[in-house]
Amino acid sequence: MIEKPQPFVPSDTVFSVSDASALLKRVVETAFPCIRIRGELSQITRATSGHMYMTIKDSGAAISVIIWRGTPIPFKLEDGMEVVVTGRFTTYPARSNYQIIVSEIEMAGVGAILKMLEERKRKLAAEGLFDASRKKPLPRLPQRIGVVTSPTGAAFQDIQNRLRERFPVTVVLYPATVQGTTAAAEVAAGIEYFNRVKNVDVIIVARGGGALEDLLPFSEEIVVRAAAASEIPLVSGVGHEPDWMLIDYAADVRAPTPTGAAEMVVPTKLALGQELDNLWHRLSNNFTTRLTNARARIEAISIKSPKQVLMEQQQRLDDLTRTMNIIINGKIVSVHNRMDAISTFPNILQNKMTSLGQALSHLGQMLQSLSYKNVLARGYAIVRDSENKIISRAEGAKPSSLEFADGIIKI
Repeated sequence: MIEKPQPFVPSDTVFSVSDASALLKRVVETAFPCIRIRGELSQITRATSGHMYMTIKDSGAAISVIIWRGTPIPFKLEDGMEVVVTGRFTTYPARSNYQIIVSEIEMAGVGAILKMLEERKRKLAAEGLFDASRKKPLPRLPQRIGVVTSPTGAAFQDIQNRLRERFPVTVVLYPATVQGTTAAAEVAAGIEYFNRVKNVDVIIVARGGGALEDLLPFSEEIVVRAAAASEIPLVSGVGHEPDWMLIDYAADVRAPTPTGAAEMVVPTKLALGQELDNLWHRLSNNFTTRLTNARARIEAISIKSPKQVLMEQQQRLDDLTRTMNIIINGKIVSVHNRMDAISTFPNILQNKMTSLGQALSHLGQMLQSLSYKNVLARGYAIVRDSENKIISRAEGAKPSSLEFADGIIKI
């Protein structure tokens, strides 16, 4: 039970409103310099100044909450989210109410965290950040490996030990905190650094196991987007096998642990030696097979005597001579046939001329028979006016000339 405080102001003292408000403010801030409160957020608003105002409530009460601009917020605040806020009580005399100035805020309960992560996962997946088409293959034999993790954590030591055991390479560390409000920004900065200077062949982002709340920085949007945008192949080795952070979906390869990440980026010396032996055997067998085939082809070659080669060339020449004779004789026969056809051309031309003369005579006779002169010769005449037009009617006629078969008479 919270003890009821004893009054320290005499009951007969009279204060002004401002003095009473100032006294209350000092009492509240002195009594509650730091307090943690769990509840549900509502009425979240962000002012143009960057400050955030909201209410934290439960079934029985509600308290005003202020988060000043610049206060680290590790996740997106939403109405209905259950959180634990850490801060100090104060009062706001202008409205005669009390409020909490928040210095830290965290999610309350695994259920709320998982719900937030699932919603963020759907959003980032819809943007294509987790698509398989974005994944890049790991280099076969990297020379330099960049590691983004805490320099004092067990994860970095595990990675170094496993790399020394398997295949010694150069390790470049980008120190970053892996827990707390600044962790996400530092991890993202490490990924961006290696992509900017391009001094490593592959990147490992690592952290040892921990509570879900401790691993949240590796599910922040800034980290996921940096991993997805990395041009250098990136391996995520965060937590243990059951732990899946959102960076695991954006990375090119997800390892179950930091040690597993080291095993994925380099082969063992023994495995590499066996691979080289297998390659040597394959090359040796291939060379032996090709050498055997070449020897067989050489042995199959038969060397001919000069006399046999000469006889074969003479036979080829005889075949060419026979072929040429056939072609030339065919050409001669064709020419003779064309000459015979040309010799009959005068007779054909004479026949054509005779036929054309007869046709022309016939056309002349037809023209003569159709001439109007033949009609005039039978006693008819053509009457024309002064414009030499033919008059065909008596009405209104003014004849000027008469044309007969043997001449024209002017009237």
